[in-house]
Amino acid sequence: MPMLFYQLHEMGRAWMKPWTLLADANAKAFGADSTWLSNLPGSEQLSAANELLYRIGKDYEKPAFDIHAVDNDDNERTYPVVQLDALVKPFCKLLRFKRYTDDPAHLEVIKAQPTVLVVAPLSGHHSTLLRDTVRTLLRDHKVYVTDWIDARMVPAEAGAFSLDDYIAYIEDFIRHIGAESLHVVSVCQPTVPVLAAVSLMAARGEATPRSLVMMGGPIDTRQSPTAVNNLATEKPHTWFEQNVIHPVPMNYPGRGRLVYPGFLQHMGFMAMNPERHLESHWDFYRDLVKGDDDDAQSHRRFYDEYNAVLDMPAEYYLDTIRVVFQQHLLPRGEWVVSGERVDPSKITGTALLTIEGELDDISGEGQTRAAHTLCTGVSESHRAHLTVEGAGHYGIFSGRRWRTQVYPQVRAFIASHAEGARPAKAKPAAKTARKRATKRKTPAG
Repeated sequence: MPMLFYQLHEMGRAWMKPWTLLADANAKAFGADSTWLSNLPGSEQLSAANELLYRIGKDYEKPAFDIHAVDNDDNERTYPVVQLDALVKPFCKLLRFKRYTDDPAHLEVIKAQPTVLVVAPLSGHHSTLLRDTVRTLLRDHKVYVTDWIDARMVPAEAGAFSLDDYIAYIEDFIRHIGAESLHVVSVCQPTVPVLAAVSLMAARGEATPRSLVMMGGPIDTRQSPTAVNNLATEKPHTWFEQNVIHPVPMNYPGRGRLVYPGFLQHMGFMAMNPERHLESHWDFYRDLVKGDDDDAQSHRRFYDEYNAVLDMPAEYYLDTIRVVFQQHLLPRGEWVVSGERVDPSKITGTALLTIEGELDDISGEGQTRAAHTLCTGVSESHRAHLTVEGAGHYGIFSGRRWRTQVYPQVRAFIASHAEGARPAKAKPAAKTARKRATKRKTPAG
C-alpha cells in the first residue's frame, strides 16, 4: 500500500478536478456583477463558498518570480530586470536576475556592486519563496539564485541526486560565477551543504567566496531542537525509507523515480499550525462576503506560494535526515563527502554572518550560530551574528522585518567585505564573535 500512496493521491486529484472547476465557475457566476445570478439572495455567500472550495481543491503550479523591475537604493530610478538561465543542470537551474539601464553613470555604479548567490532551500517549496529576498537584494547587488527542479519532472535517466550531489552543484555554481568577488546567502536548509561546499573548496586550496551569510539553518540541530527536529529523531531512518518515499506516477516525466512527495511535505506544513490555517481560510471567506478585495487578494498570494510544493529526490532527502538531523555529522566533525572530510576550520578567507529569528520554530536558537564554533579559521573581526527580535522563520528573509531590520545589516556586511583585503586567518586563541541586534537598453548588472 505505501508504494501505491502517490498513485492514489493522483487518482484523488483527478477525481476532484471536475468539482474544483465547477466550484470555480460557480464562484465567478455568483460573484460577477454582469450575471443575473449575482443579484440572487445569498449570492455573496455562494460565490465565497465556491471560491474557497476551489482554492482548497485546485492544483498549485510553480509560481513565477515575477520580478521585472527594481528601484535603486534611494528609489530615484527604476531598472528593468530580465531573468536569465546562467547554468542549467538536471536538478537545478542557476538563475541570473540582470538589471538594465541606458544611463552611463548608473551603469558604472551597478557594475561595481557586489555579486550575490542566493542558495534557496530544497525542502518542499519552490525557490520563489525567496522572491522578496531576491527583489530586495537586487537594489544593491548583482543577484543569482538556485532554482531547484521538481524531482517528478526529472526523467529517471538523469540518475540519482544525493546530498553529496547537492554540494557538488553548489561548488560548480560558485566556480561558474567566480568565487573571488562572490558573496553567498543561504536560507534555511542549504546552510549545511553551503558550509560543506566552501569548507571542501578551502581544504583543496580553491578560491572561496568573500562572505557567507547564513540565515535560519540547521547547522547543529542539537541546539534548541524544534518540533521539526524532533520528528526527524523520534523515528528510525528505516521508518522514513518505508513510509515517506514513493515512486513518481506514470503521468510525470520522472515516472518511477523515488521521491519524498511534495504533497506529504505540505500536509506536514499544515499539521504544524492547523488552527492558524483554518482561521485564515475562514477570514478569507468572510473577506469575500464583505467584498474586502485587498485582504482576499493577500490571502490568495500567500497560499498560491505556500501550497505550491515540489518533490524531493529520495536519496537527497534521506541523506539529509541522516546527516543533519539524526547523526549531526557536521558539528561532530565526522562528515565525509565523496572521500573528503568536511572541516569548516579550513575556511580562512571568507567572512561569516549568521542570522536567526527569535521566534523561529523551524531552526531553533543557536542552530545557525553554531557555524561560528566550527569556522575557527575566520578571524573574530570578520564574523558577526544577528538575532532578530520578534521574527519567526520566514520573517528573517521575507516581509517587513527582512526589509527594514535584516537587509540593512546584510547589505552593510557584504559591502564591508566587497573591497580590500580578504579576512585574515584567525589566531589559534580567537573566540567566536556573537553580535546580537534588536533591531535598446545597456546591460548593467
